[in-house]
Amino acid sequence: MSRKKDAAAAVVEAEQEAVPGDLLIDDDDFVEEEYKPTEADGGMFGDMPAKKAKAFWPSAKRLIGLLKHEWLALTAIFVAVVASVVLTVIGPKVLGKAMDVIFNGVIGSTLPGNLSKDQVIAGARAQGNNDFADMLATSNVVPGHGIDFNALSFLILVVLSIYFVASLFNWFQGYVLNVVVMRAIRKLRSDVEAKLNRLPLNHFDSGQRGDILSRVTNDVDNVQQGLQQAFSQLVSSVLLLAGFTVMMFLVSWQLALIALVAIPLSGVVVGIIGGRSQKLFAAQWKNTGALNGQIEESFSGHSLVTLFGREKDMLESFDERNEGLFKASFGAQFASGLMMPIMQFINYLSYVGIAVIGGLRVASGQMTLGDATAFIQYSREFNQPLTQMAGMANMLQSGVASAERVFEFLDSEEQEPENVEKHLPAKTDGHVEFNNVTFSYSPDKPLIENLSFAARPGATVAIVGPTGAGKTTLVNLVMRFYELNSGQITLDGVDITQLSRAELRSKVGMVLQDAWLFGGTIYENIQYGNLDASEEQIMDAAKATYVDRFVRALPEGYQTVLDDDGENVSAGEKQLITIARAFIANPSLLILDEATSSVDTRTEVLVQKAMAALRADRTSFVIAHRLSTIRDADTILVMEEGRIVEQGNHQRLLEAQGAYYRLYMSQFAGEDVEEEGDLAEQRS
Repeated sequence: MSRKKDAAAAVVEAEQEAVPGDLLIDDDDFVEEEYKPTEADGGMFGDMPAKKAKAFWPSAKRLIGLLKHEWLALTAIFVAVVASVVLTVIGPKVLGKAMDVIFNGVIGSTLPGNLSKDQVIAGARAQGNNDFADMLATSNVVPGHGIDFNALSFLILVVLSIYFVASLFNWFQGYVLNVVVMRAIRKLRSDVEAKLNRLPLNHFDSGQRGDILSRVTNDVDNVQQGLQQAFSQLVSSVLLLAGFTVMMFLVSWQLALIALVAIPLSGVVVGIIGGRSQKLFAAQWKNTGALNGQIEESFSGHSLVTLFGREKDMLESFDERNEGLFKASFGAQFASGLMMPIMQFINYLSYVGIAVIGGLRVASGQMTLGDATAFIQYSREFNQPLTQMAGMANMLQSGVASAERVFEFLDSEEQEPENVEKHLPAKTDGHVEFNNVTFSYSPDKPLIENLSFAARPGATVAIVGPTGAGKTTLVNLVMRFYELNSGQITLDGVDITQLSRAELRSKVGMVLQDAWLFGGTIYENIQYGNLDASEEQIMDAAKATYVDRFVRALPEGYQTVLDDDGENVSAGEKQLITIARAFIANPSLLILDEATSSVDTRTEVLVQKAMAALRADRTSFVIAHRLSTIRDADTILVMEEGRIVEQGNHQRLLEAQGAYYRLYMSQFAGEDVEEEGDLAEQRS
């Protein structure tokens, strides 16, 4: 089952009108000024400006390191690429031989057969046609003989075979590379998922879920594309470039020098435009994460936005982020889009020079038509890997920028390492003690200081106090969602830091204010508390927590599939399902955090009964604002500013007329006065 509340936010693209002058901005200014995540953004790395990869080569090396375990497959890919390149490089030379056969046959058929080649050359020189004579001298023309179709057919068959086998090698390396990359990305996704489970809760408290989702979805996808498309093509392009260079020098070093002029010019283009586009691609993904966070927030709080009429404000905020993404994307695509036309223009200049000089050399007999044809094909093929390398450079820049964001997430500070020294029995008593516990979210803002109290086995401990007093923090410390600054919490006499988090949490059940349900049936949602529970146990849990009462009335019963956010059941029914889920887990320690705050009065009665069944024979911590729900608690802890200022049962605390009395009277004094007024009116 996948939690629908955490569905990945979609990246929304919208066209925005803009003055051209606004778009043609300097990328250095844009990267530093256009997008600066702030606390309002909630970005997980909100203090990091959007710029190019801070360490390109280390990030690129680490990215390639994802493939280190696939060395055998990478070797096969390299061999296939080399074989494909060698055959591709040989092809034009063989095709040039075929052109020579055709050329020699055509010229030979026009010459008298009763003369030898030397006689024809001598006659041409006698007539002053020295260029024609030089051309014949360098060719294999046989006067009176036409095209040798047997030789031509053989050469064409060889060329077709060469290109066919080269294509097979190319397909093979592409297939193997796809398998290798998909394995690496699968492992990367697994590492990201494992990392999510190792991060402390404050990592998510301080970050926007949309930005986290962008890193683990969009950025990982971009890394995959970079590896799939850039890796093999870059290797192939480099080898093709080397092979074509060697062949061009073998055919004509003069023409080769003309062709090589394109290399430094292309290098300058890649260096200048590639460096600028890297910054803009990094900014694009930064803005994508910010926009994702905005969208996720808008969707999650849609009802609240509508309630307070803040649609316009949210739209303006969305437009601002969307405009930032638009400008970043436009800048990145504009910069990368310049590379191909400029590279093509350089290639055309080189091609024109080769065609003119090559034609003059053929006419003067300094090279054959077949060699000229082969060289022109080499020059065209030579420019193709240059163009591919330029295009792949942009993709690689974007992929490395995304990889750096993913690696930054993977390098985030994790939970403190576990120090597993002890274990608890299968069934614990649930005796909890706080001994001089001190905790704060930030050093400059103390929250809980030197807190000590004990919860005896089977007791119900209610925790009350104003907002920000530390009530929820208290139970989060019991769950080890946060680590203590100092002090000790024990469960049945065992320091919880000496237990594994998994073992500790297996002894605790929680029912929260927000009833979190999962995509799936009601039966599966209850079973989630204990996947090994039998159907009979699940039914018993449902009956004990009053879930069975409303499920029986549903057409599909327990197989009713809950839609998005469980909207096809009421808030109270959702809460009852979560209570049943905690019930089936059979915890030794129970935490109820405002479990009745979101239900109506009538449903609250059922929820209270369900929680009473759940609390039986268990130590329970109950956080409540409605003081009427905790009157029967064994102990009530009154907290103010992280300290327990009072403790006792309901009656004793009222008699003391302290902090609890003030809280109680703020909720019920009005009702008491109204009741007294009604009685006085009746007496009169």
